[in-house]
Amino acid sequence: MSAPIVLAEFRDPDTLVEAARRARAAGFKGLDAHTPFAVEGLSDALALEAPRLRPAMVCAAALGAGFVYLMCWYSGVIDYPLNLGARPLHAWPVFLVLAFEAGILAATFTGIAGFFIGTGLPRLNHPVFAGRDFDRASQDRFFLTVSDEAADAERLAALLDGLGPVSVRALQP
Repeated sequence: MSAPIVLAEFRDPDTLVEAARRARAAGFKGLDAHTPFAVEGLSDALALEAPRLRPAMVCAAALGAGFVYLMCWYSGVIDYPLNLGARPLHAWPVFLVLAFEAGILAATFTGIAGFFIGTGLPRLNHPVFAGRDFDRASQDRFFLTVSDEAADAERLAALLDGLGPVSVRALQP
């Protein structure tokens, strides 16, 4: 059985950031935010971990470029050495172009795959999508989602007292 989901709705981004800080300080787990635009300081308030996609893309680019360079070197020097026009067998300027393109391609494929894995896409349905007025998250509202076994709407509403949320409601998982 999945954890209960509590959804808090706010009118402005500053209130959302403060609500996220309070919820994290109170020990809630599974915090997420849904906003119509990027909100500065929200990732710190939610204590999100740093994404590991960039280092993975750099490693994939280096491995892809190195593999193609070695493949070019092997075919040009070891497997089928042709000395045409007095050029050296190890013509590294030519090999670099292919290696660079292969590195870009490997990084791109890794970035696309990492994006889909990291975001959980394609997720066609989530209980939050059925929340009342949740479609306004892409327009003018800011939502804080708490997915925790200990989460209930009354406890979160008491925690957010003074911030003036538009609503705090429990959703059916």
